[in-house]
Amino acid sequence: MTAPDEDFPIRVRGLRNAFGEAVIHDGLDLDVRRGEILGVVGGSGTGKSVLMRAIIGLQVPEAGEITVLGQSITDAREDADIDIRSRWGVLFQGGALFSTLTVGENVEVPLKQFYPELSDALREEIARFKVQLSGLPEDAAFKFPSELSGGMRKRAGLARALSLDPELLFLDEPTAGLDPIGAAAFDRLTRELKETLGLTVFLITHDLDTLYEICDRVAVLADRRVIAIGTIPELLAMDHPWIQEYFNGPRGRAARQSFDREAARDAAVDKPADGGA
Repeated sequence: MTAPDEDFPIRVRGLRNAFGEAVIHDGLDLDVRRGEILGVVGGSGTGKSVLMRAIIGLQVPEAGEITVLGQSITDAREDADIDIRSRWGVLFQGGALFSTLTVGENVEVPLKQFYPELSDALREEIARFKVQLSGLPEDAAFKFPSELSGGMRKRAGLARALSLDPELLFLDEPTAGLDPIGAAAFDRLTRELKETLGLTVFLITHDLDTLYEICDRVAVLADRRVIAIGTIPELLAMDHPWIQEYFNGPRGRAARQSFDREAARDAAVDKPADGGA
């Protein structure tokens, strides 16, 4: 029988995050299922990025328990959790690349940290492979972030997040600032990587198209906690005012109509033709 932590690689219970008197989360619970793309949405100030930082150990909560891949993050010591940190990858907003390093050198940073015994030649080979895996041309490994477009910098950050062959992938607003074509291409890449590499993806986004296109479930942050989690049809059936305004507002309706049109086109292509030659 599968153990609970194997079904849910990320589990959060009773989380409280605060900055001084400003309470961001209070009594927040969340389970992320293995192999899913979980979209995380919420209004400004609901602490989406704070939640992600708490899960990966960059934000120390005031209370609560966070378990990642069966290991307590809230109880982990900095000198004892290096193994668990090597099992996830993170794409921060804007890519967070080191501007004085080439793309390839950026990808090599986690490899040097966690696998210092690797030879320079092997590290460089792994970095070039990860650059290509992210959808960039191989020669992008030799360019500096300033020489890349915004979309290419996002992919370079993704290549670094994938450098250690992670089980979990955290994406913080990955399509922010991209044009619709670039955002759709990044969505497709995320889904392909999830399916090919067997990833579990924690995806913070405001992009309704992304939610419809690739997310298996969506968690909604409001009132200092996760007020709802489920598929978009399940969320649409709820009467919470923020959920209704978000998904049934003008942009939500446009995203749903676009998704429905694309689904209808796909169904028409897949439908076998009547009769025969």
